[in-house]
Amino acid sequence: MGGMTYRDAGVDIDKKMAAVGGIGGLVRSTFTPGVLHDLGSFGGMFSGRFPKHEDPILVATNDGVGTKVRTGVRAGRLRGLGHDIVNHCVDDILVQGAEPLFFLDYFASSVLEPEVFEEVIQGIAEACRNAGAALLGGETAEMPGVYEPGEFDIVGCIVGVVDRKAVWPRGVAAGDALVGVRSDGLHTNGFSLVNRLIERDDLDLTVDPGSLGESLGDALLRPHRSYLPAIRAVREHLDIHGLAHITGGGIQDNLPRVLPEGVGAQVDRASWKPNPVFDFLIERAAMDRDEAYHVFNMGCGLIVIVDGEKAEAAVSALGEAGEEAWVLGRLVEGEGVAF
Repeated sequence: MGGMTYRDAGVDIDKKMAAVGGIGGLVRSTFTPGVLHDLGSFGGMFSGRFPKHEDPILVATNDGVGTKVRTGVRAGRLRGLGHDIVNHCVDDILVQGAEPLFFLDYFASSVLEPEVFEEVIQGIAEACRNAGAALLGGETAEMPGVYEPGEFDIVGCIVGVVDRKAVWPRGVAAGDALVGVRSDGLHTNGFSLVNRLIERDDLDLTVDPGSLGESLGDALLRPHRSYLPAIRAVREHLDIHGLAHITGGGIQDNLPRVLPEGVGAQVDRASWKPNPVFDFLIERAAMDRDEAYHVFNMGCGLIVIVDGEKAEAAVSALGEAGEEAWVLGRLVEGEGVAF
C-alpha cells in the first residue's frame, strides 16, 4: 500500500497556489498609496499616516454573504457575490462615517475550483476599486467534509478611517427626520427562506414568475448596493446626524442601534412601496407581512437621519446623487420602532 498524500485527502496544494497566483493582477489593481507590501507577504501592511485627519479613528467590521452563495451557485452567477461582501462591509462602516482603507477576504470551499474562485475575486476587486479600498490580503481554504461538493463560503473584513469629530451618529434627537433610501433588493439577507422556496417549488431562476418584470435570478441576485458615493456627495452639503444600514432584522432591529437612549422612531410603511421581489416572496411563502418587515429590508436599504426641517433637502440631495429617497418617518421620545 502506497503512502497517503494530501491530495488523497481532498486538498490539492499545487492547484490552490496556482489559483492564488493567478489573481495577482486583480489584487494589485486595487492597491492604493497606503499599501506597503506586494503579494505573498504573510500579513498585509498599510500606512498608519492619515494627514487629512486631526484625530483619526479606525473602524472595522466583518461579515459574510451567507446562503446567498447557494442561490448564486444555482444560477451560475458568482461575480456579484464578490460585490455583495465588499459593499455590505462598506455600508456597515459608513454608518459611523468611515471611509474604507482596505479589505481582506476569506474564501473556503470543499475543493477549490479555480474558475469559480477567480470569478468571485474579480467581483471583490471591482467593488474594492469602486470604494477606493485596497484588497490587502486574504485566505483561501479547502475543507472537504466541512463543505458539500460545489459549495463555498465568502467572508470579508474591512477597515476604514474617520476623524473623531466626524463620527456618526452625532446630534440625533427627537424631532429629527428619517429619510429612506431604496435598496436594490434583498441585498445579502433572507436567503435561507429564498433557498427553501426554490427547493420546495422547483423555481426556475431564468424566467419571470409573472410579476417582477425580470427573471427571478436577476431580482434575487442583484448585488448589495453601496451607498458610499451618494453619502460622500450629500454630506458635503448637508448635516447628517446619523445613518442606519438595514440588513438582517429589518428596520425594527437596525434603526435602534444608532438611536440614543430615550429616542424612538415612527416609520410610515405607506411612504414607500417595496420592490416587487418582496411581494413575490411574501405571497409565495404565505408569509405574514410583519414577519417580512422583520426579515427583509423591504426596499429600504439605508436610513439617513437629519434635522426635521432638512428632510426634503435630504431627499433632493440624495436624488441628485442618483438615489431614490423619501421621507420615511421621524424620531420621537420613547424607545424602539413603531410602524
